[in-house]
Amino acid sequence: MNRTAMMYLEIGCFLCCICGWILICSTLPTEYWNFSEVGDAVLTTVNYYSNLWMDCVSDTTGVSDCKYYPSLMALPVFLHVTRALAIVSVILGFWGSVLTLIGMKCTKIGGSELVNTRITLAAAFTYMASGLCGMAVYSMWGNRIRAEFVDVNYKPQKFELGAALFIGWGGSSLVICGSAVLCYFSGRERFSSGSNDTLVQADAYTRARSRGTYVTARTRGTYTLPAYSKANTAIMPPLFQSGRESKGTRKTQRTYTARRTAASVPLMDSYV
Repeated sequence: MNRTAMMYLEIGCFLCCICGWILICSTLPTEYWNFSEVGDAVLTTVNYYSNLWMDCVSDTTGVSDCKYYPSLMALPVFLHVTRALAIVSVILGFWGSVLTLIGMKCTKIGGSELVNTRITLAAAFTYMASGLCGMAVYSMWGNRIRAEFVDVNYKPQKFELGAALFIGWGGSSLVICGSAVLCYFSGRERFSSGSNDTLVQADAYTRARSRGTYVTARTRGTYTLPAYSKANTAIMPPLFQSGRESKGTRKTQRTYTARRTAASVPLMDSYV
């Protein structure tokens, strides 16, 4: 995948994750995590609803009243766990957004391509953890409401699933899907770029070693003697391999041999 396509993919995944994170954050102040209606007539209907922080009641006249939980230590363990997971989900989503903005290719804040890919991969894992924490919160809350509603031995007021749970499920799904796609492509680019860097480093090391075997201080001293030495002689490698001669060399040797043979034959007296 080329750089432009990867850049648009990162932007799309970031928008998907940031929208899901905003939906998760919007469910925390929402009162309708669960609700229940009491009364048969329209004028006497009373609505009960609650969330992680308070219990509320309203009637058909529009008057509503909310009361925070009186004691933090007296709350059940289930409520402490869901609160902690919700806060962790929001914090991880925030840091995932920061890391994604730093590591995306369109921002050019992280530095080199390899560093940007590593930061983007870390942001994808952070977003994934945020989405899983949010999904765990809404699933636990919804499962408890369902278990109390279908239990025939449960005598207190039974509640229904509130609108905040559906919004939270949608936001968590967006975060998980966006982070999964971002994790896949950034991880593939990270490992492929890491293997290419390893091959380049190995090739550079091999070339450096090969150059070092032929060009050393001793070799330079063999071919080039210092200026203050008496013998101004340089040892040069043979120009031609043994047993093989060029055409020009063979022609020169034949000419030289012919001339030498002609000069060595004594002149004969032309007079008889």
